[in-house]
Order: sequence, then C-alpha cells, then structure tokens
Amino acid sequence: MAFLELKNVNKNFGPHFVLKDINLSIEKGEFVAIVGFSGAGKTTLINLIAGLLRPDSGTVTLNDLEITAPGPDRGIVFQNYSLLPWLSVYGNIYLAVDQVFRNWAPAKKQQHAEKYIAMVNLSPAREKRPHELSGGMRQRVSVARALAMEPQILLLDEPLSALDALTRATLQDELSRIWDENKKTVVLITNDPDEGIYLADRIIPLTAGPSATLGPSFKVEIPRPRGRKAINHDPHFKEIRRDVIEFMLNSKPQRRASVTKRLVLPDIEPEDLRHPKPMFAVRSLPKRRGEIKEETVEVE
Repeated sequence: MAFLELKNVNKNFGPHFVLKDINLSIEKGEFVAIVGFSGAGKTTLINLIAGLLRPDSGTVTLNDLEITAPGPDRGIVFQNYSLLPWLSVYGNIYLAVDQVFRNWAPAKKQQHAEKYIAMVNLSPAREKRPHELSGGMRQRVSVARALAMEPQILLLDEPLSALDALTRATLQDELSRIWDENKKTVVLITNDPDEGIYLADRIIPLTAGPSATLGPSFKVEIPRPRGRKAINHDPHFKEIRRDVIEFMLNSKPQRRASVTKRLVLPDIEPEDLRHPKPMFAVRSLPKRRGEIKEETVEVE
C-alpha cells in the first residue's frame, strides 16, 4: 500500500470534468513533481489531496486513511503566501505551532517556531511583518510555517511561480536543501518542467484540460545534491525534459474551426460632401437607397 494514493479520482465543476481517471501512488519520503499547463487542473488536484475539495468519485488516502477534510497531517504552501498581515514572521509560524501542538508548553512552542525560522534563514527578519518582506522571504515564511506543523506530507502549489527568475532559483536550492535535511514526502505542483526535474525524484505530466489526467511517470535518476550548472549538461536531464515536454504538447487537442459568416452591409447612401452646405443649414441624415426617388421636373 502506497503512502499517498489516489484511485480512479474524478472531479467536475458543473457539467464538465476538470480531472478524470486520476491514479497516483507516492511512497513515504518521495519527492514527486506534477507538471502541467495553466488551467489544466493542477491546483484542483492539490486541493483534493489537501482535503479542501472532495472528489466526485474515487478515493484519496494518506497512510491508509481516506482524506475527507483538511488536517495538520498535510502542510500546504500556497502560491499567494497566505500570511496573516498583522503578525510578524515569528507570529505567523508560532500561530500554526500553537494550533497543532496545543498541549506543548509555551517555551517548547517558541523553541520549535525558532527552529524553523532558522531553517529558512529568516532569523534576522524574525519581527518583520509580511509587508516588510520581499516575495521570496514571504514564501520562505510559508514553507517554514508548513514544516513547523510537522505534517506527514508537504504540498507545494506552484509556490515559486510568482517570483523573479533569480529569486526562484535561490528558493529552489533552499527547497532542495530542506528536503535533504527532512526527507519529508513532498508533492510539488509546477508549470516548469526544469524545476520539477531539478527538485524531484519523479516527474509526472498532467495532460491539457478539460478532463485532464496524469501521464507516464518519469524517474529522475540524477544523483543528489544536484548542481544547477552540471544538470544542464546531463544527458538524462535533457532526455527527461524532452520526453515530458513532448508528451504535454501532444496532449493538447488539435482544434480547427472554420467560420462562414454572411456580411450584410447597411443600405445607406452616404452624404455627398463635395458640395458643402451653408453654416446654418440643417444637415439631413444619410438616406437609405430604398428611400431615394427619381423625379422628372419640367422647367419652362
């Protein structure tokens, strides 16, 4: 029995399927990346695992227990940080610790929160509030908050997609380092195949929607720790990258449509501007051709 398992999961909104026939098995301690197009249903998939949504059919189980609601056994890092703006770095993390470990002594809660602040290298910014932090620092707080809950599985919903390229690369290295220290089971949702290959043990493409489903699983057999420069020249990296991108592009439906439209022009006779009218003359509106009448006038 896999640690996390999705069996024949379907999810629809209204009459249309967003996800169809989702089958996924993840072992404990495994880092899996799911890559897909924007709008394909990646966030819906992570919300099903988090318990924020229920599948219309099929089951989602974690450690042999069916997921029916959110719980502290699943820590989630959202794309938009989701920090409480009136609390400091320490306050945001301590609040999560306080909610999950209610029976701990205050001193132990404080020590636990400080541990994860240090893990993401934010001790100097301990008392700063979210508006005083950069986007990368805010996301570090989100990661620290999720890890401080000591969940069985960490869910990352495109946590780096809103960041600039340099900050994104830095936080990718941070996530890799943190995973090496904790060996936490991780599911990463991303739209960047390179990011998935760099961080994960396996990368699984999600087909284009609607009715998106998971494609074949590609095992990343690149030794850790992975160097960013070296990996770009690794033949295995290039092979996986090519195969994943090729599968995703081929999953997009080829839609061709031809439209035949009959244009009906208005039956309007334009005004003759070659003979300007006096300044105070009343301008007549353009006439329809059907309203124009020919008359013969005899003048003596």
